[in-house]
Amino acid sequence: MARIDAHQHLWNMHEVEYPWLTAELGPLYRSFEPEDLAPQLRAAGIDRTVLVQSANSYEDTAYMLRVADATDWIGAVVGWVDLMIPEEVEKRIDMYSQHPKFRGVRHLLNLETNVEWVLQPVVLESLKLLASKRQLFEFSGGFPEYLRLVSEVAKAVPDLTIVIDDLGQPPIRAGNLTPWEIQLREAAEHERVYAKLSGLPLYADWETWTSATLKPYVDVAFDAFGADRLMFGSGWPVSTLAGSYQAIWLGINDALEGRSSGEINAVLGGTASKVYRI
Repeated sequence: MARIDAHQHLWNMHEVEYPWLTAELGPLYRSFEPEDLAPQLRAAGIDRTVLVQSANSYEDTAYMLRVADATDWIGAVVGWVDLMIPEEVEKRIDMYSQHPKFRGVRHLLNLETNVEWVLQPVVLESLKLLASKRQLFEFSGGFPEYLRLVSEVAKAVPDLTIVIDDLGQPPIRAGNLTPWEIQLREAAEHERVYAKLSGLPLYADWETWTSATLKPYVDVAFDAFGADRLMFGSGWPVSTLAGSYQAIWLGINDALEGRSSGEINAVLGGTASKVYRI
């Protein structure tokens, strides 16, 4: 079974503007290109990745598609379109769909001043267009403001495949399970909603987290979604704030201990292969 990292980023600060990427982010404030990640993928035994947008711009999408053309191990790309303009969404998706690795759209919801931005009628109209063209939508916002909206979007656009990034950003550092769990389970009631076990150490204490820290949240996700709707993602390079690629890979593997080989294979590659058609 191929091993797939279903959530990683690349960015080039000379080619694309990233409004959120400032000097205050320290080690992240530089370009990250395929050659930075490739050795770590080899060390972890990762065969393919899903490259996910880092800016709400067409420039970022164009950059990612160019990189994907030149990088064999990138199996899928999740880009961006302006969901506020349905007419343009249709044209852009028709264009991007010609690329063999383009699989869907994400919008950095936390950059919008309106928390319920995604529930606007014009945005839902655009999401219906995505669904009609077999393109998925990645939900970037987390608990508590945004995770609760996943179920609302799924009800409004039942044919849309939705992927929750970072397991909805659980409050691992606070050790508070219940409110997040309620929202996650509500989202999981919709069969076309999937979730990524990506970036979880970012929501724990960066210095002290272990696989045991993550396991209660992984267990909730398993109970809510099942292995066939869960997938591993590194969240690299943002996740390097909380540990190395290898540490995060091993941490998730350890948190899966006790699961069947079939479940582990699904989370570490099978589900992503199906969802992203890799």
